[in-house]
Amino acid sequence: MPRYEFRCRACGDTFEVNRPMSEASAPAACPSGHGDTVKLLSTVAVTGRGGGAAGPVGAPAGGGCCGGGCGC
Repeated sequence: MPRYEFRCRACGDTFEVNRPMSEASAPAACPSGHGDTVKLLSTVAVTGRGGGAAGPVGAPAGGGCCGGGCGC
């Protein structure tokens, strides 16, 4: 189940809420009882599949901005 991070505007506390994606935009009350909260933007780090330097199936080998195919 996805985890969403919120910040309380009244007390400044940051807290997390686990809820289904269908309820992602629903308001969340602060654990201290305040109702004025805002959902924070989260960043997700995606780092490949691990275990080697191979990329996705069918992807060209190489590196750089375009996979090494253009000589840039």
